[in-house]
Amino acid sequence: MAAFEYRQAQEIRDTLQHYGVRYLFIGKSGAILLGFPDTTQDADLFVEKTPANGRALATALTDLGFALTNEQAQDIERGRDFVQLKNGPFDLDLVFAPDGIERFDDAWARRVDVEGFPVCHPDDIIASKLAANRVKDRESLPRLQAFRDYWKAQQASRDRDREGR
Repeated sequence: MAAFEYRQAQEIRDTLQHYGVRYLFIGKSGAILLGFPDTTQDADLFVEKTPANGRALATALTDLGFALTNEQAQDIERGRDFVQLKNGPFDLDLVFAPDGIERFDDAWARRVDVEGFPVCHPDDIIASKLAANRVKDRESLPRLQAFRDYWKAQQASRDRDREGR
């Protein structure tokens, strides 16, 4: 299995934007786009759960080269909590109800824009991993939390520089 690459994130961003899909990068792929120095095998997307958004997403995924089954397309349209796709140009996890995040709109309001990539805030990525409580998440949490603290300090420094302090 190949590692998640920036090029894949670009393809996702450009295609989903073309179809008007509302989503956020979440999980380790989201953290990597924020600058987290790690690797992951797939992209994780937190997708707004509406029938129209699901239909647009299914169309976009087909355009990206995913060979969706009828069942997968229906799961995406109705916003099944978790849909794992391994039948495309790369592995993709679609999460419509991530652990630790109540509402898409709340995460959307906190999102970070990274070169046009809509990314969950590091606090939301961590909250989701904490709530999922999987072994692999517990193992990476200390590094992810340290990165979040570093990232926030960098953001605060940039804000001070912009304000001329």
